[in-house]
Amino acid sequence: MSGRTGSGFGRLLVAVYAVFALSATGRSTVQLLTKAGEAPVAYALSAFAALVYVAATVGLARDGERATRVAWVACIVEAVGVITVGTVSDLRPEWFDDATVWSDFGVGYGYLPLVLPFVGLFWLARSSRSSVAGA
Repeated sequence: MSGRTGSGFGRLLVAVYAVFALSATGRSTVQLLTKAGEAPVAYALSAFAALVYVAATVGLARDGERATRVAWVACIVEAVGVITVGTVSDLRPEWFDDATVWSDFGVGYGYLPLVLPFVGLFWLARSSRSSVAGA
């Protein structure tokens, strides 16, 4: 694990992202395999969210410029995704036959999907500054 996420809050952040990656992957896989025709948009969005959480987890957990770029992009995509899906699912609930991880801004997960990308971005900005300052 990288120096910026090898201990303390960084380690906790990676662990939370890993839990979300596993749960979103499991949820979307089961949904797509067992009832894809019932709510294809919602289940595809859940699968997309799972991929974003996996990318964020890997990007945050590894060292290097490339991993940091992956983490930045994943957190930004996650933030845009949860705000977009949250807004659309509130304004047009009929478009969603079932909930996604990001529906209603992540209400089914205690709004953690709404908060998590901003915590990730804050952590990346903070750790990037400290890396530059320490160089």
